[in-house]
Amino acid sequence: MKIKNRNSVHPLQSKEWGEFRKIWGNKVVSTPYGQVIFSKIPHTKFTVGTFIKGPKPTIEMLKELKKLGNKERALFIKLEPAYIETSARQAQSIIELLMKNGCVKGKTLFTPTTFWIDLTPSEEALMKSFSSKTRYNIRLAQRHGVKVIEDNTDKAFKRYLELTRATVERQGFYAHTEKYHRLMWKYLHTLPTTHNSQPIAHLLTAIYQNEIITAWIVFVYDDFLYYPYGASSEKYKQVMANNLMMWEAIRFGKKLGLKTFDLWGREEGKGFTKFKEGYNPQVIEFLGTWDLVTSPLYWLYKVAENLRWQILRARSKFTKPRF
Repeated sequence: MKIKNRNSVHPLQSKEWGEFRKIWGNKVVSTPYGQVIFSKIPHTKFTVGTFIKGPKPTIEMLKELKKLGNKERALFIKLEPAYIETSARQAQSIIELLMKNGCVKGKTLFTPTTFWIDLTPSEEALMKSFSSKTRYNIRLAQRHGVKVIEDNTDKAFKRYLELTRATVERQGFYAHTEKYHRLMWKYLHTLPTTHNSQPIAHLLTAIYQNEIITAWIVFVYDDFLYYPYGASSEKYKQVMANNLMMWEAIRFGKKLGLKTFDLWGREEGKGFTKFKEGYNPQVIEFLGTWDLVTSPLYWLYKVAENLRWQILRARSKFTKPRF
């Protein structure tokens, strides 16, 4: 697959995502470069901005963002450009531009690398490219009678929430709340469908013995399929429903005529990263996370934020995160 940078935007830069974040309580500001989301820092008059999956940074863009940050009383604006490192030399020149214009390395929201699967080859060629273990597990799920379908009903979405809650409790990670997921689904699936426009969000479900045991929300946007959210049950995990789900998500993207499947992140050493690697994806590297500092109070905020995360990690040893 030939990798090139796109002029088009990511679903997190879509109008629907912006409307969702407004209702969630953020201020969303549109700029010539994309939308910036501002969150209030509790008990202060200050904010934090995030500009996620925007274009290649330029000096004009950084100047505009600095003005906006000052106007919105932001301590900084977090940048995670969707720009792909096509060469080390080109990436270094952009990094130098960022550093010369007030940016410092920041705490990541999205991983700096992700996986892409090229959806243009035939199903036969794609299956052949997978690892032997992955192919075996897909066929095992099929032999067990697992079925994967798109099911956007209220009943299926309720089951998705139940599985997400169970997954959060089982694995002990911090996730968005149920309210967040409901609002996201409303603005990225329900409202577009109601207004006879194409939704961004779709719900895929894996069914075994008349029970949904795995549920994924996928995004469809600009020739790309994305996999941002997923949850599964510990029950019947021996039937390998997750392996079949990934394969059927690939087939779902192909049926829609999409070109690329973005697996929404990659972390070295994580079990789910190893799972994704079985599908022969290509590693895609972005510019990473940069904080455009717009206030000297940024450094005090960094200290407070690091302390907050230390407390959360310590608390997680005694109390499980809630969904």
